[in-house]
Amino acid sequence: MSTTFDRGAPASGKTDSARRGSHAVRWWVLVVLGTAQLMVTLDATVVNIALPEAQHDLGFSDGSRQWVITGYALAFGSLLLLGGRLGDLFGRRTTFVTGLIGFAAASVVGGAAGSFDILVAARVAQGLFAALLAPAALSLLSVTFTQPTERPKAFGIFSALSGAGAAVGLLLGGMLTEWASWRWVMYVNVVFAGVALVGALLLLAKPVVTARPRIDIPGTVVVSAALFGIVYGFAHVESTSWTDRSPSDP
Repeated sequence: MSTTFDRGAPASGKTDSARRGSHAVRWWVLVVLGTAQLMVTLDATVVNIALPEAQHDLGFSDGSRQWVITGYALAFGSLLLLGGRLGDLFGRRTTFVTGLIGFAAASVVGGAAGSFDILVAARVAQGLFAALLAPAALSLLSVTFTQPTERPKAFGIFSALSGAGAAVGLLLGGMLTEWASWRWVMYVNVVFAGVALVGALLLLAKPVVTARPRIDIPGTVVVSAALFGIVYGFAHVESTSWTDRSPSDP
């Protein structure tokens, strides 16, 4: 299953649906994909500064605080390859839109969380849908920009937005915590997701079914478990040491 892009400029009088997925709107597609990627990367850090206020409001311990961040990283890192495979199976546009809707819904649940467990569950759900979004966005970028003169520029802009996400998350988290509430570090994702969703529905071509690849279930389980172990190991060593074998307290 793939997403096709019309290389010709739309003729005069064609409807908006005829322009969807056309080469003429490729730079607007980059804006949509960049917005989604920025949201995914900034969400890894946007809650950092808001954690003390969230801890005071929900009443969880210092030892549990790390799981608000680690829960997102574990789900995102361990399910990335699976998310990319699902994009091949169901179509990049469908996976991208599903990821945006799911990410926004998880953000709303996290912002309205009345307990620590719900907050962590929402963060894990965010990581899961981010694992759908990120590979789908990169795949859509690859099929949108195929000309050698434009491709490096598009990937450079996309990479810059991705790299800036961590810094933007810290700044945005501090501003929202100071001027509003810690809950808005979750709600703000709805704005990013909403903008990207409208753009995706208007600009991305509907997928054309060509072939349905098979998913290697045992391989997927092994790779996801391995990635989970790697991400968990690095998250665990940050608060303990490389030689500590005891699990962190959830």
